[in-house]
Amino acid sequence: MAATGAPIRVPVAVACRVLGLSTQGYYKWLKAPICQRDWDDAHLINAALDIHGDDPGYGYRFIADELAELGIIASENRVWRLCSTQQIFSLHSKKRGLNRKPGPPVHEDLLKVTDQHGRPTHDFTATGPNQKWLTDITEHPTGQGKLYLCAVKDCYSNRIVGYSIDSRMKSSLAVAAIGNAIALRTPTATILHSDRGSQFRSKKVVRLLRNNGLRGSMGRVGACGDNAAMESFFSLLQKNILDTHRWQTREELNRTGLGGDS
Repeated sequence: MAATGAPIRVPVAVACRVLGLSTQGYYKWLKAPICQRDWDDAHLINAALDIHGDDPGYGYRFIADELAELGIIASENRVWRLCSTQQIFSLHSKKRGLNRKPGPPVHEDLLKVTDQHGRPTHDFTATGPNQKWLTDITEHPTGQGKLYLCAVKDCYSNRIVGYSIDSRMKSSLAVAAIGNAIALRTPTATILHSDRGSQFRSKKVVRLLRNNGLRGSMGRVGACGDNAAMESFFSLLQKNILDTHRWQTREELNRTGLGGDS
């Protein structure tokens, strides 16, 4: 407003008063305006905030990966510095004296019913395929670090109708598994039930369900029985296959333990 050549020029004192700035600060900035590095950092922070808002489970490493996918080149150290400055931390980060709670559900609990004693329970039965799906994420250690599996189970056949495997537990893991099930089954008005994990609450998953006509459903906080049928499958998978062998690499576990006949 006060710049030379402005269409309607306003006195510096008036412009600063309207914007809540000091005239001293304005003239200081005028002598040394913002450098390109600070300008680039501001844009990177905005992108990081958008990514973290989409999936609060993302820490700076995941954010750096997502920035790279968007074509924004920045080292992990730089992303860490900017995220620390802006207090952008993973929902799962562990801090002393800090007790984080799962975020609010983005879907109602569509499988919840009441038993004859008035207690809440869940109906995991279905009269046909693609009526009710369950999904969850499990992990298993290898010599190279953990490997994560997201699977989608059909309540009617008790078969896994879609899955994905990754070395990081990002929202893209859930998106890939659900997308795999959709591509194989082409469901209509299917209920997809999950827990309140940040991966399933992410905008990417919500958008995927909406665009494909699926209905999301979420259980309560800390109630494993709300997704008991899926927990049971993962328990058998861990006991009968994954725990029977010590896996040296993620590729070995992926190929033999998860990606094979299991």
